[in-house]
Amino acid sequence: MTAHHAPAPVSPEDARIAPKPRLRRFQQASWDEKLIFELGSPGERGVLVPAPDPSIAPVEIPPTLRRAAPPALPEMSQQQVLRHYLRLSQENLGADLNIDVGQGTCTMKYSPKVNDQFVRDPRIAALHPLQDEDTVQGVLGIIHSLELLLKEISGMDRVSLQPAAGSAAIYTNVAMIRAYFAARGELEQRDEVITTIFSHPSNAACAKTAGFKVITLHPDADGYPDIEALKAAVGPRTAALLITNPEDTGIYNPRIEEFVRIVHEAGGLCSYDQANANGILGITRAREAGFDLCHFNLHKTFSTPHACGGPAAGACAVREELAPYLPRPTVEFDGVRYRLDDDRPESIGKMRPFYGVVPNLVRAYAWIMSLGAEGLRSAAETAVLNNNYLLHKVRQIPGVSVPYAQGRPRVEQVRYSWQKLHEDTGLHSEDIGLRAADFGTHYWTSHHPYLVPEPMTLEPTESYTRDDLDEYAAILAEIAREAYESPDTVRTAPHRSTIHRVRPETLDDPATWAVSWRAYRRKILGGAAR
Repeated sequence: MTAHHAPAPVSPEDARIAPKPRLRRFQQASWDEKLIFELGSPGERGVLVPAPDPSIAPVEIPPTLRRAAPPALPEMSQQQVLRHYLRLSQENLGADLNIDVGQGTCTMKYSPKVNDQFVRDPRIAALHPLQDEDTVQGVLGIIHSLELLLKEISGMDRVSLQPAAGSAAIYTNVAMIRAYFAARGELEQRDEVITTIFSHPSNAACAKTAGFKVITLHPDADGYPDIEALKAAVGPRTAALLITNPEDTGIYNPRIEEFVRIVHEAGGLCSYDQANANGILGITRAREAGFDLCHFNLHKTFSTPHACGGPAAGACAVREELAPYLPRPTVEFDGVRYRLDDDRPESIGKMRPFYGVVPNLVRAYAWIMSLGAEGLRSAAETAVLNNNYLLHKVRQIPGVSVPYAQGRPRVEQVRYSWQKLHEDTGLHSEDIGLRAADFGTHYWTSHHPYLVPEPMTLEPTESYTRDDLDEYAAILAEIAREAYESPDTVRTAPHRSTIHRVRPETLDDPATWAVSWRAYRRKILGGAAR
């Protein structure tokens, strides 16, 4: 089962006598570890691969596909491999090591380890995507059942789990919007997509990639998307509204139904980016707000691991009139047998090879089934409570402000500002985040543009206790104290991490980028690539 914790109600008297959280001592392990390609020696082996079964006929590889020489892979013993990767693991922070409320909009929640046991089971781990359908009825059943669950959670009519991530799901929805208007003969006319500045940038990026012009709405004085700007933007050229709600400020747009109505009256479609759905599960649905399409990030809301940026998993849900355009194949069930339906002439086609990221689909299915409807709503309510408890604590730290919607609660995250601290000390939000590494944690600033100056985005989710939130707030308060009393301590941080600071030129100058061993040898070591 998933653990989620609601902070106990705090009376003013309890708040006065509660002990101040102790800032634990922390020193990140640092190993002078070489790259794995620099380790090992010829002839070392970790596993002896058995000879092929003589009954299996050899396959002749065409000469054009053969290597001229064997790949220059490191040859290492098991012990060397284990030592290498354990050392690297000690040089990293992660969700299982630190209070991970500072990962911004990524919804870093606890992922139950029992779900990892499910996906390591050979019946899942050893599946091959080209197996005959009759041999994968079990996993097709899980996928079909997960689609039905997400139909209920979103209120939509059909679901596809093929997209490999949230951005891929957004692009899938944009592609279906494009196909819908192409089928109606309106695509040449409807070439504009409307989004908002605090919606995820992937919305604008996917629309642009699909060939649409992008119109971006900015917030009004209270931080809500400006409805007057929307009215001015919609018209006969409008294809769709792509909007995140709550946005990455944590502010929920209470006029979302009116936004949808305005776009519909102009003939456009409305797509709901529900990457921030963790605070509204079981409380509100895309259908009740009038949306035509929506997407979820299963690696966020439904507790499948982020795994250092992948593999993720996305889910697209649509109304019946858009179902013909879903990616193919779809998973169908006739009451007896599951099958993959590839005969879908109006489909936008495949969004990735095969069908979805199956291990994460299994994890998401297990998480939903373990909680049930009441558990999903409880998780959302606890996430909102945790967020507003942390908001109360952080708001008291000198140098922090909470732009927009003054005095109003937020849903499941908040975008704070260190602008006052910056004006007083000259330090930036990035400096605060780097100093946080000395306390065994971190935080994310914001995606660009920095409309909130000196931003810091926190999202506690339902997984953290009141003690966790108190400790995290105490770390920020201590760094703020240092910023005012000894700013050089913060300016030169981190001091107890594996590295000091990344030189910006290594990120800004493409000539220094080395994303492969060959490039590293050529650019960094100065040797010839093998």
